[in-house]
Amino acid sequence: MEQSDGKLTLAEKIGYSCGDFASVLFWQTISLHLIFFYTDVFGIGAAAAGIMISLSRVWDSINDPLMGLLADRTRTRWGKFRPYLLWMAIPLAAAAVLTFSTPPLSPGGKLIYAFITFNLFMMLYTAINIPYSAMLGVLTPDPAERTVLSSFKFFGAYIGGLAVSAGLLPLVKWVGGSGTSPFGWTAAMAVFGAAAVVLFFITFLSTKERVQPSVSQQTTVWRDIADLLTNVPWLLLVFSTFAMLLWVSLRLGVINYYFKYYIAPGQYEKWVSVFNTAGMLASLAGVAAVGWIARRIGKKKAFLLLFTAANLLTFSFLFYTPNHLFLIMAAQVVGSFAGGPLTPLIWAMYADAADYSEWKNHRRATGLVFSASTMAQKFAWAAGALFTGWLLHWFGYQPDVEQPQRVILGFRLLMSAIPALAGLISILIMAFYNLDEEKMKQIGCALEERRAAEALLSSV
Repeated sequence: MEQSDGKLTLAEKIGYSCGDFASVLFWQTISLHLIFFYTDVFGIGAAAAGIMISLSRVWDSINDPLMGLLADRTRTRWGKFRPYLLWMAIPLAAAAVLTFSTPPLSPGGKLIYAFITFNLFMMLYTAINIPYSAMLGVLTPDPAERTVLSSFKFFGAYIGGLAVSAGLLPLVKWVGGSGTSPFGWTAAMAVFGAAAVVLFFITFLSTKERVQPSVSQQTTVWRDIADLLTNVPWLLLVFSTFAMLLWVSLRLGVINYYFKYYIAPGQYEKWVSVFNTAGMLASLAGVAAVGWIARRIGKKKAFLLLFTAANLLTFSFLFYTPNHLFLIMAAQVVGSFAGGPLTPLIWAMYADAADYSEWKNHRRATGLVFSASTMAQKFAWAAGALFTGWLLHWFGYQPDVEQPQRVILGFRLLMSAIPALAGLISILIMAFYNLDEEKMKQIGCALEERRAAEALLSSV
């Protein structure tokens, strides 16, 4: 039953969370394993893989605002954003299987194949994930309820991440006989793709778009873009998010190497799974607490305090050796608990920035707000892949050989000091964000009065 006060039912919140569960089955696989797959399974060099991934993600980032503009102008009986979950789920799953397939090609042919399949995959991912993310701003007009909904969204995301971290490598090894089996990787992605299709369909069937632009709204693409570029809170969120995701992506890209060649040679599949699974479980606990934390101290303060704690623990990895396995796992658990709520908090703030833009400009472009935000995030992932691949090459990394101390130092820096610098930058930028809970309450009341007046006028 639909709530009339902006509150969502538990079933709708869970249904919405299934979409991020599905998305992260793909995204976490790419974040954790793509460059490793390309170097140690598919058979291309680290520098070539890093450059290829970063170039592809730059192109993919350009698609994001285009997809947002398209979604904002979509008109169907199902709404603006929901239909894309229905239309794009199966093509996305098929593209994921192709991306993690290893055809018998020459080195040059493999690079071309990887470029084509990865770009196809990312374009389809954009076509489903941009509308899905924008749904956060239109399922309810209540800012507090959006924070709760965002926590459900990322609870689903971390469940998906947990499935990848705990299940992908064991599934690859079980099907293919080893962690570097080409067939094992293809089969595993077929399983994950089928699961994602079902989850996207659940989200489509269980949600409803309630926040609509004004019936009298007249706008153009250029006006929407101008509104976005003068939205100061959104700009601060974008730059803070860029640095935060650089903090994440640099570490994720090196975890396999860190354990395979430094912490646990010979047992890296086991310890990578344990490390990532422990982090996901701790992140889930942090996400479950985000609503409680935000209600008591506000989203901005919660973000700053939690990120500071998580970033200090990230920096601590600089000092660990293979003899400190317990400390490594403890730092991962505590740091992940503190870091887990960061993304739900910042995505709830993006929904606030969309409301702020509507209040200020009398026009709403939810798809563009979220898609341009995602564009910045993908630039961060592209930068992370580029830096990881380039730094591995610069330190002298060669696959499947004993690594010299220079390369080991590179693994340690990419797990600690380098991402910690990006985290510090994100924290400093967020300190200037000014849409607090009181301000959003005022904006929400003003928008509610405006929408009611416009509805009354349109009915006369």
